[in-house]
Amino acid sequence: MVEVHHHHRPTLKQTNKRFKSRHATKSSLKDAAKGRIARDSPKVSSASNGAAQSRLNRRNNAKQVQARKRNALLSATRVFNGVDGAPRIVAVIPLSADIDPRIVVAPIAESLDVSTEDCPHIGSWKMRAERFKTSLQFINVPYKSFYAALDACKVADYVVFALSTTVEVDSWGDTLLRTLQAQGLPEVVTVAAPEPNLDPKARPGILKSLLSFIQYFVPTQTRVFDLHASADRLNALRSLSEGKPADVRWREGRSWILSESTEWEDGSLRVTGVVRGASLSANRLVHLPNFGDFQVSKVLSAPLPRHSKSAHAVNMEVEANIIAEPDADEADSLVSSNDPDDLENEQTWPTEEEMNGGEDIAQPSLPAARAGTTPKAVKRIPKGMSAYQASWIIDESEDENDEDPDDKDGSAVDMEEIAEEEEEMQDMPVDDDMESDRHEVAFQDLDNEEEEKQLNSWRNRKREEEDDLAFPDEIDTPKEIPARVRFQRYRGMRSFRTSPWDPFENLPRDYARIFQFEDFKRTERAVRRRAEQELAVVEPGVRVTVVLKDVPQEAASAGSIALFALLQHEHKISVLNFAVQRNTEYDGSVRSKDTLILCVGPRRLQVNPIYSQHTRGGGKGANNVHKFERFLRHGVTSVATMYGPVVFGKQPCVLLRETSDAQAPQLVAMGTFLNPDTTRIVAKRIILTGHPFKVHKKTATIRYMFFNSDDVQYFKPIQLHTKYGRSGHIRESLGTHGYFKAHFDGPINQMDTVCMSLYKRVFPKWAQLWTEGRGRDIALGDDAMEE
Repeated sequence: MVEVHHHHRPTLKQTNKRFKSRHATKSSLKDAAKGRIARDSPKVSSASNGAAQSRLNRRNNAKQVQARKRNALLSATRVFNGVDGAPRIVAVIPLSADIDPRIVVAPIAESLDVSTEDCPHIGSWKMRAERFKTSLQFINVPYKSFYAALDACKVADYVVFALSTTVEVDSWGDTLLRTLQAQGLPEVVTVAAPEPNLDPKARPGILKSLLSFIQYFVPTQTRVFDLHASADRLNALRSLSEGKPADVRWREGRSWILSESTEWEDGSLRVTGVVRGASLSANRLVHLPNFGDFQVSKVLSAPLPRHSKSAHAVNMEVEANIIAEPDADEADSLVSSNDPDDLENEQTWPTEEEMNGGEDIAQPSLPAARAGTTPKAVKRIPKGMSAYQASWIIDESEDENDEDPDDKDGSAVDMEEIAEEEEEMQDMPVDDDMESDRHEVAFQDLDNEEEEKQLNSWRNRKREEEDDLAFPDEIDTPKEIPARVRFQRYRGMRSFRTSPWDPFENLPRDYARIFQFEDFKRTERAVRRRAEQELAVVEPGVRVTVVLKDVPQEAASAGSIALFALLQHEHKISVLNFAVQRNTEYDGSVRSKDTLILCVGPRRLQVNPIYSQHTRGGGKGANNVHKFERFLRHGVTSVATMYGPVVFGKQPCVLLRETSDAQAPQLVAMGTFLNPDTTRIVAKRIILTGHPFKVHKKTATIRYMFFNSDDVQYFKPIQLHTKYGRSGHIRESLGTHGYFKAHFDGPINQMDTVCMSLYKRVFPKWAQLWTEGRGRDIALGDDAMEE
C-alpha cells in the first residue's frame, strides 16, 4: 500500500505587520500610493483637526469658484446694465402665416405696463425694462422674409420663435429652422402666440406638442411660454432680461453694430449704434450685408443725451468727438484680388510652318527605321482570308510557351463565319408585312405632349445622377471626333493617390488674381494676436457713430442695417474649401458648378462650387489630389471648392438654391469652413470602356474603346484595368477601326469590361456678391470698383 500524507489547510491566514521604516525610498512610497495624488492641505497634529481643516478648505474653494463665476457673469452682462447700457437685441421670428410679430411683442411689453402704440409691425422697436434695469430692442421680422430672418439672427442676443396654436409650421418654417440651426443660433426663447378662442382644456396638450416640435431643432428648450397667460408673459420677459446670452461660435473675436439710425451724405454713410462683441478697430474693413465691404472714415462718440436734474432745463446734447481714425500705414485697402500681368506671361505666336503642319505637330509621326534594322514578321494567312482579317489573329509566339495554341473554350471568333453571316443577312428577302411594320414603327408621329414628356424623361437630371451612380465616370468614346482631340486635356495616372502632380502647371487666369498663404494657421494666429494688441480701438458697449466711405445711397434707405467688422485679410479672394453634407430633406439633384447661394459669416455669395471627395481625417494624402464628384450625394461628406473672400475660424456655411419665390429658397447643404488650400487638386476622372472581342488567356483583342488606329497609338502608354481586377497594357493596334491587342496580368474573362482611366484638373467659377432684390449681382474683386 502507498502511504498518503494529508496536509491540513489552516482556516486563517495570518499576515504579520510590515516593519515601518522611518526613511522610505521614493520607489516604495510610489508603490504604496498606487497612483493616488495627495491633497495640498497643511499638516495638522491630529486627525480631527485635519478633517475640520479639509472641510474648511473645500468650503473656501467652493466659495472662490462661486465668486469667479459671479464676476464673469457680471462682466459679461455689464454692457447691458445701467441707463446708458446697450439694449438686448431680440429677434422675433414668426413661423406661421397667422402670426404678426407685433402681437408677440405687445403681451411681453404689457407685463411691465409699457405702451406699444409706437411698436411697428415690421422693423426695430426699443423698450425700457425698469424692473430688470435693462432695455430691449426688438427686431420684428414678418412672415416669409427668409433673408431678413437670417440677418436678424446674426446680430441678435436672443431669438423668439413664435408658434401658432392653430396652424402648423409649413415647409417654409421648417427650412428656415434648419438654416438657422446650421448658421448658428443665439439664446432661443419659444412662445405660443396668444389665442383667446382656444379651448382651455386643449391648451396643455398643444403646448406639449409645440415643445416636442421645437426641441427637434433646438434641444436646449425646456418649455414653451404661453403668451395668453400673464405668468408666462412675465417669465418670457425675465428670460430675455436676465442672465448672459449664449455665445455664437462664429461671432467670437468679432465686433458688430446694429444701427439705431443711418444718414447718407455725399457718399458717406453714418451708422449710429452700440459696439458689440469684440473691440472695433478703425483700420479694419466692415461688411454691410447686400452691399459689400467698405472702409471706415472715422469713428465718432454718440452718447445718449444727458437728463438734467432741474425740471425747467431741457436735455443737454453732448458734442460728438472723434475717438478713432484709421492709420494710413495700417489701414486695410479694398484691393481684394491681384491684377495679373499678361505681358509677363505673354506667349509667342506660332510660325507659319508650325501652323501649316499643325496636325503633324499635334501627333508627330515616328521616324522610319533604317533598312535591315527591323525584321519583317512573316505571318501565314489562312486560305480564303484577307490580310486585313489576318491582322486580327493573335500571334501565338507572343504568348507564353506553355499556353495551348488551340482555342478550346470557344471564345475566339471565326472571321469567315462573321462575314458569311453578314452577307446572308444582307441577301435575306424581306417580307412585305415586316417591311410595313418597320415603316410604321420608324415614322410613327407622337403628339406634342407625349414627345415633350419622353424628351424630359430622357434628359432628366435625376436619370443622369442614377446612371452616374450605377456606372461612375464611364462615358462613351465619340465617333465623330478623334479621342486624342476630345480628351487632349486629360492624362493617365499610374496611381491616383501617389502619382505626382504639379499644382502650379496649366493654371487658369483666375489663379493669377487670387491670394495664397504660405502657412494659413500661422497667419490666422498672427491676425488674432494683432487684433488683441491694437491701440486705436473702441471697446464693446460704447455708443458710436461709424462713418463709412463710398457707400451707395440705397444703403441708407434699407432701414435698420447691421455692420460687421472684418479681420485683417478677410477681404482677399482665395480658393475656399468647405466640408459640406446634403440636407436630408432636399430631394433635388445637385451637380457640380450649379449656381447656389453661399451663406458664411455675415456674407452671402453667389457661387458655382465643385465637389470632391473628402479624404478620411481631412488629410491631403501623398500628392494632394482628390477625385472630382459630378453630384453632391446624400449621406456623404464632400468638399465644396469655390473662389471667395478668406475666412478665419471654423465658420459654419449654408448652401441655398433659389426658387421662383425669392423668399422661399431651398436648403441644399450645410457644413463648415475647411481651409483656403490653393494647391488642392480636384481631378475629374473619365473612364473609357472597351469590349473583349477575342480572348486567349492573358491576351485579348479589344474593340469599341477607340475607333481609329491613331487614337490607339496616342493612348498606348496608359495602363488598362478591368472591372474584375485585372491590369494590363496595349500591345499593338489592329486594323484601322480602333481594335487593339492588350495583354493582362492574368486570364481575362469574356464577360469582363476593359477600362482606361483619364484625369484632368477642374476649377470653379469666379464668385459674386449675392444681393437681395437689387436686380444684379456684384462681381468680387477689382472689376467691381472699375464698374
